[in-house]
Amino acid sequence: MTSIHILHDGFAAAERLADLFARRRLLVTRGDVAQAQGASVLVAPAAGAADERRVLDCARAAAIRMVVTVREGAAVFIVGTEMGGRMLRVALPAHSGDDTPDCGLLMLADLIAAPLRPMVACDPATGNLLDLSTRVARTDVTVFINGPTGSGKEVLARAVHAASPRADKPFIAINCAAIPENMLEAILFGHEKGAFTGAATANRGLIRAAEGGTLMLDEVSEMPLGLQAKLLRVIQERKVTPLGASTEVDIDIRIIATSNRDMAAEVDAHRFREDLYYRLNVFPLMTRPLASRPEDIPALALSLLRRHWPLGTIPLFDAAAVAALCRHPWPGNVRELENVVQRAMVLCDGTRIAVEDIVFDTGRDLNLPAMRPAPQAPVTLVRAG
Repeated sequence: MTSIHILHDGFAAAERLADLFARRRLLVTRGDVAQAQGASVLVAPAAGAADERRVLDCARAAAIRMVVTVREGAAVFIVGTEMGGRMLRVALPAHSGDDTPDCGLLMLADLIAAPLRPMVACDPATGNLLDLSTRVARTDVTVFINGPTGSGKEVLARAVHAASPRADKPFIAINCAAIPENMLEAILFGHEKGAFTGAATANRGLIRAAEGGTLMLDEVSEMPLGLQAKLLRVIQERKVTPLGASTEVDIDIRIIATSNRDMAAEVDAHRFREDLYYRLNVFPLMTRPLASRPEDIPALALSLLRRHWPLGTIPLFDAAAVAALCRHPWPGNVRELENVVQRAMVLCDGTRIAVEDIVFDTGRDLNLPAMRPAPQAPVTLVRAG
């Protein structure tokens, strides 16, 4: 298992950082540099040149993939990279110490954890969902993920795939609602050359493209009834017949289906086959609306900010901005949050994100505030001559 080792001597935030990693279900160890054997990432407080050289030598001997040095008490959050991205230097602002989330520490945790476990988990409910997904990932059973739009169903599906024995094989996602009905069968099952007008070459189809890996059927409730019967046979027999072919082809895939609909109601209304539903709903997982997991809101906002903002000086949300984010009901869930974060990136002054930079969707024209001028570097006058 990939792990993170934290050098705790002289690192005031070590315990709180370890807790954030543990919420994300990452293995964390703490101690001196000699105990870092087997870790993937080493996190150390910034030190003098001699101590840093010793840390780097030990990291190299232990085959550690990335070293992160942290200078606490900085004025702003800054990330610098060295050694082709294998070493990060982070300037971490001091936390006010009140009950508001420590945005700098949340940003640092996401910066380190994202390559190891992309799914953000800070709220206990999300941690419990990660635990369930890890357990089901060890098996090969079919998974059905249900939840509102924008609540992270595909992210969870990818987490299941990444934790499974199929992790090094393809993960193929298909949005059943986005492909025209007359093309969906050919795209899923594949076709032989000449199977229909325009089929100049054969195509394996997405089911066979996922061979050995995972096929995610996103919004499977939108699949036409006629195609549902054919999918049912594929799941039961683990065989697929391409269009225009006379023989079946064995397949070895894991299926994860998702939907934002009430599937029991869909079955009752005869819009979804009951037998297919039970074939897909072997192990159900449920994603929750963003507003019902409040501790995830600042963590996700900072993770989205990190993804969209280039490395260097990264602005953080101030306390009033975080409070505004946590109060909002988030009907659009994480997709709406991403919109709000990107607006704030445009409106902020580049050093911090204030509450004035937070603009929510209201269903009407956005009421954008006047932009604050970016801080200017001081000008030094030089006397001529």
